[in-house]
Amino acid sequence: MMKSLLGGIVAVTALTLLGSAAYAEPEVVSGPAAEPDCFAPWSADTKFFKFPKKDGPYRIALANGYIANTWRIQMVQTAKAYAAQPDVAAKLKEFKVVSTGEDVPAQISAINNFIDSGYDAIVVNAQNPTAFAPVIKRAKEAGVVLVAFDNTLDTQDAINVNVDQKGLGVLWGDWLVKHLPNGGKVLEVRGVAGTSVDTDRHNGIHETLQASGKDFKVTEVMGKWDDGVAQKVAADAIATNGPFDGITAQGGDTGVVQAMIDAKHPFVPFGGETENGFRKFCAKFSGEGLKCTSAGTGPAQVAVAIKTAIAALEGNVVPQSVKLPLAIVSDPDFKDGQDYFSGESDNFFVGNSFPTCGINFTAQEIMGQSKENQ
Repeated sequence: MMKSLLGGIVAVTALTLLGSAAYAEPEVVSGPAAEPDCFAPWSADTKFFKFPKKDGPYRIALANGYIANTWRIQMVQTAKAYAAQPDVAAKLKEFKVVSTGEDVPAQISAINNFIDSGYDAIVVNAQNPTAFAPVIKRAKEAGVVLVAFDNTLDTQDAINVNVDQKGLGVLWGDWLVKHLPNGGKVLEVRGVAGTSVDTDRHNGIHETLQASGKDFKVTEVMGKWDDGVAQKVAADAIATNGPFDGITAQGGDTGVVQAMIDAKHPFVPFGGETENGFRKFCAKFSGEGLKCTSAGTGPAQVAVAIKTAIAALEGNVVPQSVKLPLAIVSDPDFKDGQDYFSGESDNFFVGNSFPTCGINFTAQEIMGQSKENQ
């Protein structure tokens, strides 16, 4: 009798677990997305998810990795600013932020902790695109919506939100090819090693330079998307391998230009990111040879990731992979008050809005937030 009863309990428990796992998984449906202008699919082959609707308010966490550069700090501040907006805050029971540094296992552990603590959704800027398979599986089985942005995850079982990072590298490579008709020596200041963003941008640059058929010789240094680090490694490269005919940098661009100024290196064509200080330099020194294209995506993409997570929890249709537009301005079109802001800090990424998603922040809104865990 006891054996039979226990068997029944086990069977019911198994059915319950199977049922909740099935409930947790999104249904693959036909598009378009609930907000097609905001949640644009990456390609014609992108599938669309419809998660089971959950009643709010929701517990959402941001699991960030690397924090020691302007972009990541501004990203965390932007996430907090977005979560504090009244219409968003009304949908949130709790918003938690953790930054774990460059330690991949520590970031995975943080995500596992959020799953174990019963969070409804986790947004993540992943330190490595391929190391998260077990935690992705756990999130799926637990019914947790997992949204990766910027440095995304190599999976079809989580939602990815990003710009075309390789396409950004192609854009910078094309700028150098256009301005260096005979090829030449190029300084490439990369980002954080091992991240998908650094790899994709790097590949886009090199494939473009190689496809041009011109003779380019590239010196690579790791700037970690940070002004101070990028300035130092650029200065070292100029001293040992310079002068250069062109430069491309993924971030820390203000520091790279400062290294050129300090070394009295001639200004050269430059393909770079969207820092306010970099764009100030591009406008100021255009007539002296600093011919820039400045392109990227502001840290506000974290807000799109949070918006996507909420939409998924509400049972709305979202793409498995969301493609965001780039913010681009090129020489000679840099305009003060529009493309850069002479009265604002250098350490601020411009283009920090996504109007199609109703997301737009002032510098004051963002800078009023802290970078600390919460």
